[in-house]
Amino acid sequence: MAFATSDPQVGSPALEQSAVKILIAGGFGVGKTTMVGSVSEIAPLRTEELLTDAGVAVDDLTGVATKTTTTVALDFGKITISPQIVLYLFGTPGQERFWFMWDELAAGALGAVVLADTRRLDSSFAAIDFFEHRQVPFIVGVNCFDDAPRYPVEAVRDALDLDPDVPAVLCDARDRESSKAVLATLLEHLIDLGTAARA
Repeated sequence: MAFATSDPQVGSPALEQSAVKILIAGGFGVGKTTMVGSVSEIAPLRTEELLTDAGVAVDDLTGVATKTTTTVALDFGKITISPQIVLYLFGTPGQERFWFMWDELAAGALGAVVLADTRRLDSSFAAIDFFEHRQVPFIVGVNCFDDAPRYPVEAVRDALDLDPDVPAVLCDARDRESSKAVLATLLEHLIDLGTAARA
């Protein structure tokens, strides 16, 4: 989606500004809400609810036993890359029972970041499959949790069976600069694929 904005100075040319929709996806508890919040220049919209006993039989808390909330619809944030490029970030819900919303959230998305947690790499497969089947370009951000085992990024790539052209980077979703670097990697990937011209 793209729209034009007018420069307030009389006689100056209008600037073309591209609004780019990006998804932040991945399994339950991998850091999607954290990444959107850390990098957004506006107060992020969050649809988090407390985890309750009703979800015990449904939600797998393996590796995230201290997690107390979950995203039930989406997270939303915004970051201005340049006067011409604004990224609108949509964080997907991670629990399987909310995956039906992913198709709606993915509509019009130019690309995606799939966050992975080395404690639960299997939780990333559904997101990777989702974007591969819909031919939405994506990269993988390996969120380095404090208590998670550390592996070289190539070992994670192999474990996730990523195609050779899919970038993978280590990151800390809590850190603004680290999250910005992930988004920069995605933008570079989109440019390399020639899809950024369609924004």
